[in-house]
Formats: sequence, C-alpha cells, structure tokens
Amino acid sequence: MSPADPRGKGTRALRWLPIAPATLLLLLFLAGPIAYCVYIAFTDMQLTGQASASFVGFDNFERAFGDAKFINAVVLTLIFTLISSILGQNTLGLTLAALMARASKAVRSVTGAVVISAWVLPEIVAGFLLYTFFNKEGTLNAVLGFLNLPSQNWLYTLPIVAVSFANVWRGTAFSMLVYSAALSEIPKEVTESAEVDGAGAWQRLWHITLPMIRRSIGTNLMLNTLQTLSVFGLIWAMTRGGPGGRSETLPIFMYDQAFNKSLIGYGTAVALLLLVVGALFSVVYLRLMREEV
Repeated sequence: MSPADPRGKGTRALRWLPIAPATLLLLLFLAGPIAYCVYIAFTDMQLTGQASASFVGFDNFERAFGDAKFINAVVLTLIFTLISSILGQNTLGLTLAALMARASKAVRSVTGAVVISAWVLPEIVAGFLLYTFFNKEGTLNAVLGFLNLPSQNWLYTLPIVAVSFANVWRGTAFSMLVYSAALSEIPKEVTESAEVDGAGAWQRLWHITLPMIRRSIGTNLMLNTLQTLSVFGLIWAMTRGGPGGRSETLPIFMYDQAFNKSLIGYGTAVALLLLVVGALFSVVYLRLMREEV
C-alpha cells in the first residue's frame, strides 16, 4: 500500500474509533473542568454579589503570596505532610509490614484487619472518631487520667499534631500493604546469606532490604504525599482549621476563601498553587526513584 493510499488513512481512523468515546469523556469531564478552573483563577469571580467576573491576571496569586494566612497555611500543610505522611504513615507502614512478615498467620490476620479497618472508614467518620479521641473529655484524656498523668485539650493546644496523628491512624494501612508486597518479593536466599555472613538486623535492613525496595518506597511516598496534601474532611471534622488557624492547611484555607468568603477566583488560585506543590513533590520523588546510571 502506497503512502498516498486513502485506505491507509481510513485504517488509522478506524483504530481510533474504539477509544473515541473514552477520549471524549476525558475531554468533557476532566480536561474541560481543569481548563475552566485555570480560567477562574485569573478572574475576580465571586460566589455572590457580583454580576460578572473580570480578568485580573496574576492578582490572585500576588494576593496569596502577600497574605499571611496563606503563608501560614503553606507552613502547616508542609508540617502536616511531614509528620503524617513522610514520617508517620511511611515509617509505621514499613515497620508493621516487616513485623508481620515474621509473625504467625493469626497475628497477621488480626493486625491486618485492625489496621485496614481504619483505612476503609469514610474520611468524615474517621474524623469524628478521632475528634472524640482527642477531645477534652475524650478517650485519650480518660486514659491519661486513669494513669494519673496530666490531661489537656489536645485540639486546642496541639491541633496540627492531633490531626497529623489522626491521618497516620487512618492512612497507615496503604503503606503497610505496599511494603508487605515489596518485602515478599525479596528472595529469602539473599537475606539468609547475609545473616550467615554475620550481618545484623540493622545491617540487613540498611544494605539489603531498603535498597531492594527503593522504588516501592518512592512510589509509596509519592502517593501518600499527594493524598495527604488533599486531606480535607478529616481536618474539617476535627478542628475546622482552628483554633485561630493553627490547623488550617491549604485545602481548608482554599474552602474558606472560596465558599465561606465567596472569593471563588482567589480560592481557585490557591487550589492551583496546591496543585503546584503536589507536582513539586512528585518531581522530587520521581528523581529519587530514577535508577543510577
């Protein structure tokens, strides 16, 4: 068939026909709303009290970087992500996976059921449960009182720490499952040989286990970080960003600006900046996962 044969063009067109509906749906329900949100971020659109929106360029972004509350939300978002995702879920998930690999079948079943039960709960339900746990009259203070230890109002004195530990409790199951699958792929002969050669537990972990599951660590960190950056319902149910904005992460700040204060354009600009933060984390993790040449 010659390059100019019209039948070749017809054949290529037929190849696209099966995926045409899916492509159309993606453009309509994914690319379309994203493009509209980008447009809104460059306008002064408000939820109420405005006849029409005007194009304001980068004014919303300049306002954000000059807003002390926005800077506070960025700092709290990074703290929340560091404590609950990078340190909390990642480390605890790896620890549980390593311990379960050596545990009996009954222990693995019970531990897996308990940890995963927190993961499958709806976010708003988990937030309410953790609110009752950290509340001034909640379970944690009751236990501390029983042990004759001082209690406090955790949601008032340490709100960002409280919501961080709540996110660790809810999200550790995902890391545990990822690392359980990764550890099961390590050949037993490798670890047994290292043990015979006199390598201790920490040496085997540092020189054998972690290098062999490096890509799983990077993937888990990236997915956990992106999920943590978008956490809204858990924090909203526990503190609503308070008191005094001390647990107001970027999703809470964005919601407050867009819907409580009716500043849709400004809130959407904050959402795009949050998207940029997630993209930066993804680039870092992808570079770390890149195999050395």
